[in-house]
Amino acid sequence: MGFFRRDGSTEIKPVTGPVHPVVMYTTRFCGFCMRAKALLEAKQVPFTEIPVDADVDKRREMMQRSGRTSVPQIWIGETHVGGCDELMMLQREDALDGLLTEGLTTDGDPEASNE
Repeated sequence: MGFFRRDGSTEIKPVTGPVHPVVMYTTRFCGFCMRAKALLEAKQVPFTEIPVDADVDKRREMMQRSGRTSVPQIWIGETHVGGCDELMMLQREDALDGLLTEGLTTDGDPEASNE
């Protein structure tokens, strides 16, 4: 499964250092969910998967948080990324790693402000 970047390469480099928490609402047989999970796994990014197949309350929670009914729905930290297409676009544009690590120091804490 290729994940193309803007420069045409398909190499997936693992993210180094701490990352924001990633949460993904999914269903079991969703191809887009599998593709999004495969990208995060290839980048060695841990994520919390929330299956909504048979959980009406979790599906309702997803819909209220995202305003959408489709899966996957993905958050990086407090940022709603959207679905698989948006995650892949961030990867292609070399913006995914920055979003995953933005504002974090090597110990995982938010960067101290310069006063």
